[in-house]
Formats: sequence, structure tokens, C-alpha cells
Amino acid sequence: MYLPKHFQVDDLEILAKLIKEYPLATLFGVLDGQTEINHLPLMLSEDKTRLFGHVAKTNPLLRIAEQTVPQLTAVFNGPNAYVTPSWYPSKQEAGKVVPTWNYAVVHAQGNLRVIHDADWLRSHVAQMTNIHEPTYQSHWKLDDAPEEYVQMMLKAIVGIEIEISSLVGKFKLSQNRPAQDYAAVLSELNNSPDKTLQEMAKYMKPD
Repeated sequence: MYLPKHFQVDDLEILAKLIKEYPLATLFGVLDGQTEINHLPLMLSEDKTRLFGHVAKTNPLLRIAEQTVPQLTAVFNGPNAYVTPSWYPSKQEAGKVVPTWNYAVVHAQGNLRVIHDADWLRSHVAQMTNIHEPTYQSHWKLDDAPEEYVQMMLKAIVGIEIEISSLVGKFKLSQNRPAQDYAAVLSELNNSPDKTLQEMAKYMKPD
């Protein structure tokens, strides 16, 4: 990843916050000389050293765990926004401005391990459900489904763990612009009716 120093974020708390808010990761690995890509929601461990998830037993991703170097990269995409140069006060000075795109991403790299333990898997699926259900003001729980059906579904999946060897963020948030341009971009995003752009503003100036 191209990562100018002024866009680099190493603070684990900030990176963990993005992963929690945007848990759907794009996973990249190499399998039989080809790039294997999957999209999976993942959970970060409390000590921020591991990522957990689950996949279908038929998912070719699992074969990566059998390799000598079972390495994966998980990319978490946070908010993003097109930034028009018309927002910049500096545009009035010389007109030497161009559009750009602001975004926040986290890259996690590490080795893949498959988890077959049935008790762990049930606990993991229940925990993931309990975390995300309140987002929709809902209270569905794993135990609400018939036990026979739950067991059938659990038998079709396995757990995965990625032991993190590298965790880095790129937060491109207009830090390279003059202070007045930065403030103008933040104001425009904050005042936008688009909630996605408002989320981008939160990352530029978090509470």
C-alpha cells in the first residue's frame, strides 16, 4: 500500500474503532498461484492480536491454511468521500487545485488458522449476532431459531482465526491541505445531507 507518512495511522485504538464500525473485510490470499478474494465480517480480539470469523466448509479460502505460509490480508474499508476543489478557499488564490478522494482503511496481515471446535463456533456465531443485532434495534438471538436448524447450519461452517502480524491504517483526510482548506472540507462534509459524508467528517474530527 502506498502510504505517505502524514496519512499513516498506527494507534491501535483508532484502528480497532474502524474495524468495529466497518467489520466487513475483503480478504486476499494466494491459492494455486491465483489471488483468492473473499468478503467476510470479522471480529477483532480484545488484545487486538487476532481476527475471528467463520466460512462455509466448501470455501476454498480454507486451503490457504494448509500452505507453508498461510498468509492473508484483510482490508477494512471505512467511510470515503469525493472532495471537490470548489470547497477549497485556496482555489480563489491561484486556481491550482484538483479533486481528490478522502478515505479511511485498515490493513491487517497475518497467518490463517481453521477452528473446528463446535462449542467455540456456536459461541462465536452467537457473539457476532449479539454485537450486530442492536444496530437495527432488533433483539434476535441464535437461540430463537429451532435447535435442530441451528445445528444443521453450524455443521456447514468452520471458524477461522488470523493471527495479526501487521496492522496499519491509511487515513487520507485532507491532512496535506492548508488549514483553511481542511476546515472548509470538514464543514462541507458535516453539513451534507448524505450520512456517508457525515461519517467521513467524524473521522476527520472525531469526538
